[in-house]
Amino acid sequence: MVSANDVKQVLVVGAGTMGHGIAEVFAIAGYNVFLADVNRQILDSAMDKIRWSLSKLAEKGQLKESVDSVMSRITAVISVNPDGSFSNDLAAAASQADMMIEAITEKLDAKQALFRFVDQHRKGKIIMATNTSSLPITEIASVTSSPELVVGMHFFNPPPLMPLIEVIKGERTSDDVVQSVVDLAKRIGKQPVVVNKDVPGFIVNRILARFLNTACWLVAKGRASVLEVDSTVRFSLGFPMGAFELADYSGIDVFYLIAVAMTQRGFRQTPCPLFEQMYKANTLGMKTGKGFYEYPKPGAYVRPQIPKDLAGKVDPVTLIAGAVNEAAWLLENGIATKEDIDKAVKLGLGWPKGVFELADQYGIDSIVATLSQLKQDIGPEYSPEPLLTQMVSQGTLGVKTGKGFYEYGHYEEVAKSTLIVRYEKPIAWIILNRPNKLNAINVDMINELSQTLDEIEQNPDVRVIILTGSGKAFSAGADITGFAGITPIQAAIFSRKFQELTLKMEYYTKPIIVAINGYALGGGLEIAMSGDIRIAAETAMLGQPEINLGFIPGAGGTQRLPRLIGRSSAKLLIFTGDMVSAKDAKELGLVDYVVPPERLEQEARSLALKLAEKPPLALLAAKLAVEMGLESNIWAGLALESQLFGLLFSTKDVVEGVSAFLEKRKPSFKGE
Repeated sequence: MVSANDVKQVLVVGAGTMGHGIAEVFAIAGYNVFLADVNRQILDSAMDKIRWSLSKLAEKGQLKESVDSVMSRITAVISVNPDGSFSNDLAAAASQADMMIEAITEKLDAKQALFRFVDQHRKGKIIMATNTSSLPITEIASVTSSPELVVGMHFFNPPPLMPLIEVIKGERTSDDVVQSVVDLAKRIGKQPVVVNKDVPGFIVNRILARFLNTACWLVAKGRASVLEVDSTVRFSLGFPMGAFELADYSGIDVFYLIAVAMTQRGFRQTPCPLFEQMYKANTLGMKTGKGFYEYPKPGAYVRPQIPKDLAGKVDPVTLIAGAVNEAAWLLENGIATKEDIDKAVKLGLGWPKGVFELADQYGIDSIVATLSQLKQDIGPEYSPEPLLTQMVSQGTLGVKTGKGFYEYGHYEEVAKSTLIVRYEKPIAWIILNRPNKLNAINVDMINELSQTLDEIEQNPDVRVIILTGSGKAFSAGADITGFAGITPIQAAIFSRKFQELTLKMEYYTKPIIVAINGYALGGGLEIAMSGDIRIAAETAMLGQPEINLGFIPGAGGTQRLPRLIGRSSAKLLIFTGDMVSAKDAKELGLVDYVVPPERLEQEARSLALKLAEKPPLALLAAKLAVEMGLESNIWAGLALESQLFGLLFSTKDVVEGVSAFLEKRKPSFKGE
């Protein structure tokens, strides 16, 4: 059996959109790759696309070696002879590869023929993976002599950018193979989720199918318009695209054919007629120039104009209830864990919250009541899953009861135009909330963040702030679209206003923990550096890319970065505009902790609760002593330390701390 450590050479069969992307990902990670397809024209096109993609990554500082070095690890192989039979070159590649990943057409007979051939020519017990999005792993594996070696490895489009991989276990796939693919996914920089049973659609496509079918039926039955649905999806639920916007962008034919394949294999669904009608009429969305929206010409994407004032015309619970029900079925049938299901929709679909987190937010009782109505209106697949009805009977309804799929402390949530503020005593969460723009910072966000900090500073129930971002990023930087046409004076005023915010954070009277999910670039990194402690997800990328646009950091980046990582390292990051991974940022001293993305919130909360137990006045004194001392000479710093040290002895917290120590009990500090 080949373990992840043994994989050095990878055969990718199929050089289309997915295949050439998969080959690129493995080559970037240092693997030698054979990329196979039926003719030289397809292969040349694929290699050109890989080179173009690599050059774009290099421009952004995301490639650690030259484009030519990565390209040198990819060998193009013609897989089919003129008579249609598989080639000797493909047999030779299969005999050298430690792993094969199939990414050809979604036709079972074609996949089975390929797996049969590779099985006959492989060099030993190699991993044989399929990138199928809808066909059963078990049926593909059935034609091989060793079905225990066959596994699903479902990438998402485009593979170089999308972090999620679904690892699917067929009926006879060995646990060792599944674990090896999970390990490989992590080594190529991806986030794997495990699908324990070979069910149609796996995780993401099953949940997406429920969501899209519900949205479609609302329109088909005249309950809502396309714009009303998509406005609610984008602006109420905060999803990156509306339901119909997504269908158009990805291709109505893609979703229709996947749904058909899933239904043929036991997925219970009452299909909405609109998708079939549009499929047969060849109005497939952006690719044909017309779908639910119209486009300038086939293949020319312009984002549809969706009025924000239509948001809420459709109950968000109606739109997500079917998806929640499907997720509950996956969980109670052991298909995947709760954490993996939520990770899958956040990483695979870009939802700002997991499907179970959404269920908890809106209330399990509301979900069940809506499902019962949808069952009558649409079909039996909306019958509430036993897990959900049991939760309702037990009163575990989500956030409002303190427990649902997850446990919650009592908290209040306030939605502002660019932020969400969650009060979870003794913690306040400030969540940058422009997910559709990767939480790009505009004037409104700066003003709201400053105002919110002032409000929280006066709240005695809050001792620690956690600052994070919604969706896939902490913040990708300042909103450049707002820079068009501004004068140098206006730019300087913007910079100064931004600096006032970062200074407020740096000298704030309560600890600020920054939880960095995804990108922290430009102004986003400048905000992060102004906090006290930075915890980053393993998938986070950090950088100051302003130089690439012709300017420099303007919210303190040229000052705080060298103070954190040293003068030369700071110059290198600022001069090149390159991004660094969370791991590299930790080594530089730019972040303090690096954790798996699914543990980011948990780790931030755990640290915040630990700090909240400390004496607030002593925390403030320590922070001022460090920050102000670093901006002065050591004599002034030591004098300030002495003054603050003595001043603290006038507080009740010191009396409590000393008493608790002598009495061998845990102190209870009041900030007095």
